[in-house]
Amino acid sequence: MLALDGIIHRYRDGSTVSLPSWRSESGEHWAIIGPSGSGKSTFLHILTGLLRPASGRVVVGDHELHTMGERTLDRFRGRHIGLVFQALHLVAALTVTDNLRLARYFADLPRDDARIRAVLERLDISGLASQYPHRLSQGQAQRVAIARALVNEPLAILADEPTSALDDRNCQQVMALLAEQARESGASLIVATHDGRVREHMEHTLELAPGTTEAHHA
Repeated sequence: MLALDGIIHRYRDGSTVSLPSWRSESGEHWAIIGPSGSGKSTFLHILTGLLRPASGRVVVGDHELHTMGERTLDRFRGRHIGLVFQALHLVAALTVTDNLRLARYFADLPRDDARIRAVLERLDISGLASQYPHRLSQGQAQRVAIARALVNEPLAILADEPTSALDDRNCQQVMALLAEQARESGASLIVATHDGRVREHMEHTLELAPGTTEAHHA
């Protein structure tokens, strides 16, 4: 279960954003939509613990993120939350396998090359295990980023604007892949986007706009 309750966040310029209560049961797929400046990225960053709100509760599984110390929160996020961003942040000096090993290391999990191989095979990129990011196509790199998000068997997969730079064909492929992998893993999928093409792949939407927040169930 994922939940935000009465969240208020203050930005450095003094402005604030309010995110009224929201709840997602295990395995649900949500699109967080709205124009630029409506708080979509802030929503994701608060849900992952990358931002701490000025007030309110953040719950992932049975844990309240806002009560955790930084070290505990970093380890929890690495173990239980898979992150996929538009800028993929693959480490250029590491192979595909080592990028996934690094994700396990930061989560304080043991090295598990069998798990890594299984995830790469599931995404049909096992042949890229020894390649470096600069040798990959955009589509291949995106699959590696998804593999990295899945390798620690997270409770939730969160993606921030994963399709904004993609044409229709690649958008369809990425969203189908995210939804398929989330279902196979039993993970919740939360995608923040201004891209209307994403809606058709998701079961629920949360629409953010200045002053209003509405949840829609498909």
